[in-house]
Amino acid sequence: MKMPVRFTRSACPSTFSMLAVLVLLSACTVGPDFTPPAASASQHYDRQAEQPSAGHRFDMGQRINGDWWLALRSPKLDQVMRRAITGNLDLVAADATLRQAAASVAAAEGGLFPQVDLGASAGRQRTHTGPEPTVSNVYAVGPRVAFDLDAFGGIERAVEGQQALTDLQRHRYEAAYLTLTGDVTRQALLLASANAQIKAVEVLLANDGKNLDLVQSAQRSGTTTQVDVSLAQTRLAQDRTLLPALAQQRDAARHALSILAGKGPADWIAPDFSLDEFVLPSSIPVRLPSAMAQARPDILQAESELHIASAAVGVATANLYPRVELSASLAQAASGNGGAALWGFAAGLSAPIFNGGTLKAERQAAVDGYNGALARYQQTVIESFGQVADALQAINHGAEQSQAQDDALNAADTSLRLNQRAYAQGENSLVQVLEAERAYEQALLGHIRVKTARYLDTVQLFMALGGNAVGVFEQNLAERDHADQQPL
Repeated sequence: MKMPVRFTRSACPSTFSMLAVLVLLSACTVGPDFTPPAASASQHYDRQAEQPSAGHRFDMGQRINGDWWLALRSPKLDQVMRRAITGNLDLVAADATLRQAAASVAAAEGGLFPQVDLGASAGRQRTHTGPEPTVSNVYAVGPRVAFDLDAFGGIERAVEGQQALTDLQRHRYEAAYLTLTGDVTRQALLLASANAQIKAVEVLLANDGKNLDLVQSAQRSGTTTQVDVSLAQTRLAQDRTLLPALAQQRDAARHALSILAGKGPADWIAPDFSLDEFVLPSSIPVRLPSAMAQARPDILQAESELHIASAAVGVATANLYPRVELSASLAQAASGNGGAALWGFAAGLSAPIFNGGTLKAERQAAVDGYNGALARYQQTVIESFGQVADALQAINHGAEQSQAQDDALNAADTSLRLNQRAYAQGENSLVQVLEAERAYEQALLGHIRVKTARYLDTVQLFMALGGNAVGVFEQNLAERDHADQQPL
């Protein structure tokens, strides 16, 4: 793909000697015939990131089949997702906008056909055709037909632009669908993560309580001091501050799921999720860059915008040429006591001669608009490659971080148990126990967060690959039509 693009006008006659020549040229359409940009020749996003790693691999050159979120193997997520797809108001709005655009196409196509109107008039008139003026009733009624030959394809290009706008709205629907499915999955994972962290903190608080009981018992027996009791009480109070923020994260995720499903938080409450009910897929299909242009709604949106800009060049070019309109009428007219059938046929020609350079400037503006749309398309494609590469790397680094976090958690657990045992035997201080407990607490919460991040990175990769959203409008429409045909 190169830019800027220079457009040339179709080879049409520049002078006309007879009206019949214009009629013969009604098939001469000016302006560019739109061709989608060529696919990328690249076969890789990031060669190093595409390599298989511990616990997962990427199936390069494969496409996502079916609903992408099913790869996480959570039936509860699928149930919530179905509800959201049915009730989400953003999808309802996108559906209505798409239907509106389709109706605009039908309206624009009407200009390609003869326009038939019925006219009628009635009145009284005074005439001076004789010695004395006369007053009589007059009326006329009959049809009129007008037809723009569209000799240079201006109307046809306008229809093409409306069709491209409909494609744009279809891809916006697909983008809204992709965003919805990603948001539902993310919020479900954040809800599950908050629940897991809350449970972990509750276990820590229980341990803090046991430590406090142990220290207080020792203080009563005289084997420790009030300082140790104060330290244990401080740790318990500090750990309790973790719960409100996690509860807020849980409630916010639950509320978000209600809103995504088209309901208020009080009208529908999303079910609780647990991290244990999700499964990380061991392999993920990854389309090659050469196939990405047909997989991501945002790239297809940019292509539709490019198509609209191309059609606008055709319209602006056609405005530089003459317009030919044919018209015919048939009327029954009467005045006084007499009446007659009147008919008429006419051909009209209008051509721009001088307009201060307006039409040429409008065409140049349309060409510049096309070049700008082409650059935006190319940028969208490049950004999509970068997003996929980032997601691939995030999954790889997440696997490494997960292994390191597992090692840290195991080490912290061992250290805590040893320090608790040593303290019970009087071999170390309470400070050492509390420090070991703090290390375990941080390792446990870090383990949960890293696990959540790995799921979110996987979701991001599915989203970057388009999530199999292209064509979902037609699929949902077919499902609705099938459901409407079922007997009650």
